[in-house]
Amino acid sequence: MTDIDHAAPGRRDRKKAQTRAALTAAALRLVAERGLEHVTVEEISEAADVSSRTFFNYFTCKDEALTDDPALDGNPVVARLAAAPAQVSALQAVRAALDESVDSIQADRELWRLRLTVIAQNPALLPRLVAGNSATEQAMVAVVATRLGVGPDHGHPPLVVAVAGAAFRTALLRWAAGDDARPLHDFVDEAFAAVAAGLPDPPSPS
Repeated sequence: MTDIDHAAPGRRDRKKAQTRAALTAAALRLVAERGLEHVTVEEISEAADVSSRTFFNYFTCKDEALTDDPALDGNPVVARLAAAPAQVSALQAVRAALDESVDSIQADRELWRLRLTVIAQNPALLPRLVAGNSATEQAMVAVVATRLGVGPDHGHPPLVVAVAGAAFRTALLRWAAGDDARPLHDFVDEAFAAVAAGLPDPPSPS
């Protein structure tokens, strides 16, 4: 096998990732400008300089182009959670498992700010975003239960995953809405630390 043969899959993967990113960016930009009901798949495809047929190689519908993102792929998160050291708490293990997703989202801050704005303007998109996370959360609950040595009907694993998800979403929204230069990691760490401390009330402003 030649060096070219080895390199070709990498180039193809990069090209596919670039096309997907272009379609997502075009969809978000157009919907932010015109509204969800006034943008078609054909217009998104044209803005990304691809055919509608190409669009459907990546997404099943317009809404999916707006909400789906490689950073939300739950499989790596579940795998990292399963590989977390046994001596750390379940909450710490979940936090560590999110690191790569946090890095990926941070690298695309403007795109994520636009995505969250579009979802806020079009609440009909929220169920799709939540449904996409449901299978991941169920898998994470199973991993946490295994780590703790408890049965699938125990209340602690789903509580850990639900609280961790709420902490992450809160941090994401604060980061996306803020004007300071703090990275997403700071907001996520702050949220998880507050949860780990038992959510004490902040000191009253002087």
